[in-house]
Amino acid sequence: MVHLFGFWESRAFYDSFMARSHDRLAAAQAGTFKNVQVRLFEHRFDVKVGFSPQFTDADVVRIAHCRVREDRVEHFTLMQEKVWSPAMAGSPGMLRGVFGEAPGREFLVLSVWNSEAEHGKYRAERVERLALRTQLEADVAEIGGDIVALEPSWTV
Repeated sequence: MVHLFGFWESRAFYDSFMARSHDRLAAAQAGTFKNVQVRLFEHRFDVKVGFSPQFTDADVVRIAHCRVREDRVEHFTLMQEKVWSPAMAGSPGMLRGVFGEAPGREFLVLSVWNSEAEHGKYRAERVERLALRTQLEADVAEIGGDIVALEPSWTV
């Protein structure tokens, strides 16, 4: 499985690309992949410092993709901002991150780490405790994610 992330300066630039270039590029790539899924998330807030799509100082990215129960969106978002993000930001090895939202109560937390080992320490020491504190199970209808090893030659 491959995860590709694109970061757009603005919605206008994204819309322009989709209108003018996407179909031509997609046609040129026909047959090179199977089962593509695309999601567009709007930036809600940064985690730790101002997010920039720079990955030369990182080895892994952690993605958490959440579908949140309709009556729990406000609570989930508040817990991300006030509890989860500060906990990640205080972890050694966590460089930066971003919290985004898509239509249909979908959210993405993308965190950039300098190593898988540092992310593993955060996970082992904090995730279970934070999940209980923030009532994560009550908020989230479905959660998925991955730890993505970065391939420097794919970074543009």
